[in-house]
Amino acid sequence: MNYPLELMLPTLEESGISVDSEALARFQKYAELLVEWNEKINLTAITDPEGIVIKHFLDCALLLKHINLPVGAKVIDVGTGAGFPGMVLKILRPDINLTLLDGLNKRLVFLNAVSKALNLEVETVHLRAEEAGQKVLYRENFDLATARAVAKLNTLYEYCLPLVKRGGYFCAMKGPSAEEEIKLASKAASVLGGSKAELKTETLTGEESRAFVLVKKISQTLPKYPRISAKISKQPL
Repeated sequence: MNYPLELMLPTLEESGISVDSEALARFQKYAELLVEWNEKINLTAITDPEGIVIKHFLDCALLLKHINLPVGAKVIDVGTGAGFPGMVLKILRPDINLTLLDGLNKRLVFLNAVSKALNLEVETVHLRAEEAGQKVLYRENFDLATARAVAKLNTLYEYCLPLVKRGGYFCAMKGPSAEEEIKLASKAASVLGGSKAELKTETLTGEESRAFVLVKKISQTLPKYPRISAKISKQPL
């Protein structure tokens, strides 16, 4: 099946995001594998060709419009699921060093198959975010941490900001509730060493809006964060 990748090209071009023929071939293969594997494990509820192109690929690609990633930047996608947005970023920017983090190993098995088929080198890590944030190997080690539809912002900040190095960014991909969540999570951002959040919005098709919440890491995260998952849930910052 051919996926209508041409639908996202005008918006990406307007946004200054270049897509070469190799990237298009990789997106086509990624879509094929996503649908094929989705029959075996639950990866996505969106399986129609146009939905995959617009609601997954275009949605994730637009992150690059709002953040300037240096060549060779270290990026971690927290709770990556089917690889969104991490794998999309890697297809468009093969130079980045990408880590895909998920607590469910079968998703990482899928992503290892994708990276091999696309001939892209990625690191997959089977850990919960709060575990990774306390490990020397990952703590304050990344230029960018991303998360898409994982949890509320105050919770996400605690999962993700400990992974970001000073001067780096956390970007949460959100829907229409983003503005309200930012207000409720302002204390959490500050406690964890983050700046005041910046909100960027995009419209995909029709009235469907997407939000990118950007927080810069301005100071080190206190060693006690992230806490264990149960505490994060019961006593959110």
